[in-house]
Amino acid sequence: MTAVAQRVWIIGASAGIGAALARALAARGAELVLSARDAVALAALADDCGGATIAPLDLGQPDQLAAHCDRLRSEAPFDAIICTAALYDPGRIADLDPARAEAMVRVNLLGTLDVARLCPPLLREGGQLVLFGSVAGYLGLPGGQPYSATKAAINNLAESLAVELAPRVDVRLVCPGFVATRLTAKNRFPMPAIVTPEQAAEAVLRGMARRGFEIHFPRRFTWPLKLLRLLPHAVSLRLMRRIG
Repeated sequence: MTAVAQRVWIIGASAGIGAALARALAARGAELVLSARDAVALAALADDCGGATIAPLDLGQPDQLAAHCDRLRSEAPFDAIICTAALYDPGRIADLDPARAEAMVRVNLLGTLDVARLCPPLLREGGQLVLFGSVAGYLGLPGGQPYSATKAAINNLAESLAVELAPRVDVRLVCPGFVATRLTAKNRFPMPAIVTPEQAAEAVLRGMARRGFEIHFPRRFTWPLKLLRLLPHAVSLRLMRRIG
């Protein structure tokens, strides 16, 4: 990605990493389209970003994404489309709220599938489709379902898209560790190697500027998890039980 003249659509831009990415890209001279459910927060963020275009939508309502894609198809193509949108509710499986679980699957997984289906035609040749999975999708973490399950599916989806859409679309997978957002504020346990949304945004932009597929950070946390998932289940599950 170049330092100026970028055109980027961020879906899930109203808070957290999405908002930090918007501010960082605006500071680099990018032309932005910002989407999220919270139109008021989007409008305030657009002012911070020098008058970015806002396109409020809820990924849980697929017709809304389709309508925006139809409208944006007549405009200049995007250099990158970034989807950070997600819902998160930690808890044990016995305490699961079925309606909330369904909403997480609808937004996190099916919403990302809609982005993967509808958005690539809006990208320029070689443009980037950036999907947010998670290190929570590397292996089953205690108390992480169904969020971890949706993120594991996104990790897998991005891998398949990287092959299916190449070379016209440059698919990138972002797998953050713990980032201090309103979502992780729900956690009631110590979060190792936690970073700020601004640090996360800079890590994402550095990764997008380099060749490669997966952008994961902070490395001091993500590499041990990558190694853990390479262990036999007899070992890795025993370790996870201790964590749980």
